[in-house]
Amino acid sequence: MMKKTVFAGFGGQGVLMMGYAFAMAVMNDGKHITYLPAYGAEMRGGTANCTVAVSDEEIFSPVASAPDYAVILSNPSLIKYESMINNGGTVFINSSLVTKEVSRDDIHIVKVPAGDMARKLRNERISNMIMLGAFVSGSQLTSMESILDALAEITKGKKATLMKSNKKGLDAGAEYVLQGV
Repeated sequence: MMKKTVFAGFGGQGVLMMGYAFAMAVMNDGKHITYLPAYGAEMRGGTANCTVAVSDEEIFSPVASAPDYAVILSNPSLIKYESMINNGGTVFINSSLVTKEVSRDDIHIVKVPAGDMARKLRNERISNMIMLGAFVSGSQLTSMESILDALAEITKGKKATLMKSNKKGLDAGAEYVLQGV
């Protein structure tokens, strides 16, 4: 069973980090994965996206032409990817930043006010972790434990101090989805 996910937003929002952490987590779970990052000419403020395919079997194409899931952090990303989502797919939207309404009624929408939640937690830099926690909780493609292990591996060394705030963001996003808010 193959599941494809696209993470999309602007450079600097942590889009590629979310996808990379998810890819590492499912790989550590023993799944086959592909991770394909892409970004515009500008590293910060330009477009950024990545696709992650997860399967129990070997994957022959890294392209997520019809993703089952999308994690959207900007209006341009919603405009670009809304039509590509598989019928019955799920889109996780940072409703603090994305104001465009979804026009399809054949996909599930999970609006997460990640920016507002991050401000309440007094750390606006963790909105991506809030979205990642919401996605992990809502998709059930990996566990929170696997994501935390992957993040610990990614942020070891100088960035190890980020783990406490990353965990706080992940937990907030997961809890938001579990409460069905």
